[in-house]
Amino acid sequence: MRSLKVLVPTTIQPPASDPTVEYVPYDPAAPLPSGCEDADALVVWGGSQDLLDDAALRLDRLRLVQLLSAGYENAVKAGFAEGVSIANGRGLHDRPVAEHALALILASARRLHVAFDAQREHRWASELGGIQREPCPGLFSTLRGARVAIWGYGSIAAALEPHLTGLGATVTGIARTPRTIGRVGVVTEDDLADLLPRTDLLVMILPSTPETRRVLDAERLALLPGHAWLVNVGRGDTVDEAALFDALTAGRLGGAALDVTATEPLPPDSPLWEAPNLILTPHAAGGRPLGAADLIAANAAALNAGEPLRNVVAGPHRHSAD
Repeated sequence: MRSLKVLVPTTIQPPASDPTVEYVPYDPAAPLPSGCEDADALVVWGGSQDLLDDAALRLDRLRLVQLLSAGYENAVKAGFAEGVSIANGRGLHDRPVAEHALALILASARRLHVAFDAQREHRWASELGGIQREPCPGLFSTLRGARVAIWGYGSIAAALEPHLTGLGATVTGIARTPRTIGRVGVVTEDDLADLLPRTDLLVMILPSTPETRRVLDAERLALLPGHAWLVNVGRGDTVDEAALFDALTAGRLGGAALDVTATEPLPPDSPLWEAPNLILTPHAAGGRPLGAADLIAANAAALNAGEPLRNVVAGPHRHSAD
C-alpha cells in the first residue's frame, strides 16, 4: 500500500516518523520541487501566494492543504479543486498571540513608547516617573478596573482573558453570536454603539474577510472615549488606517498598538510611522505555531483512515469535524 505523501516546509519540525506517512521537506521560499506532484497533503507555513497558486495547479492528487496559520483567505484564493479540504492552524497560536497582545497592552498602559523615545534622546522622562495619581486621570494607565472589549472572541481571546481579568480588568467579548463564556459576556456588533463609549481598551482579533474589512471605521472609532487605546493582533485590514491616523493626530484616541497593518511590511511612506502614541510591531505575535507537529500527524492519520479532519475551513470536510 502506498504511503500518504505529505509535503512539509523546512520552516517547521516535521512529525515523528510513521510507516504509513512519507513526510517530504520543501523550501517554502523556493518553487515547489519537481516530483512532488503526487502529494496527498501540503503543509503551508511561510509560503507565498505564488506557492499556493502553483500548488493548486500542479498537485493534482492533493486532498488536504494544512495551513499552520489561523488565516486561510490566501489558500481559498488559490482556487484548489473542489475535492481538496483546507484546514487551518486554529489553536496553534493561542498562547503566543495572547502573550504578545498582553505585552502590547501593558506597554500601552505604562507608556513604554514614551520612555523609549526619551531614552533615544538621552532624556529622563520625568513625566512618567515620580508621584502619580492612581488611576491617572484622562489616561489608560492600568488594567485595574479597566473595561476591555475583545472583538473577535475566539480561542486566542479565551487565552488572553484570564491574564486581563487576573490584573483587574472586566472583559466583554464581541462575536457573531451572543453568549456567556465562563465569566465573559459576549455581545454582537449590534451592541457596539452602547459598548464602545464605555471601553478603555479595544482589542481586535478579527480575521480578514469581506465582512470585516475596515469594520473599525471612523464612525466606530469616534465612539471610543478619548483616553481609550486600540490593540490589533488580528488582521490589519480590519481597521480603517486613515481614520485611525486622523483620530490619533487629532488626539481623539489615547493611542494604538498594532502588530498588523493592511499592507505588510508597512510602506516607508505610510503616515502611520509618524502617528503620535502609536506602537508598531512587525506581525510578530503568531510566528510560533505550538503543537504543529501533532496537528499535522493527527490530520495525516485521519486522511489515511478516511476519518474527519480537524480545523477544516473549506472543502468537502468543512462540517465534518471541529
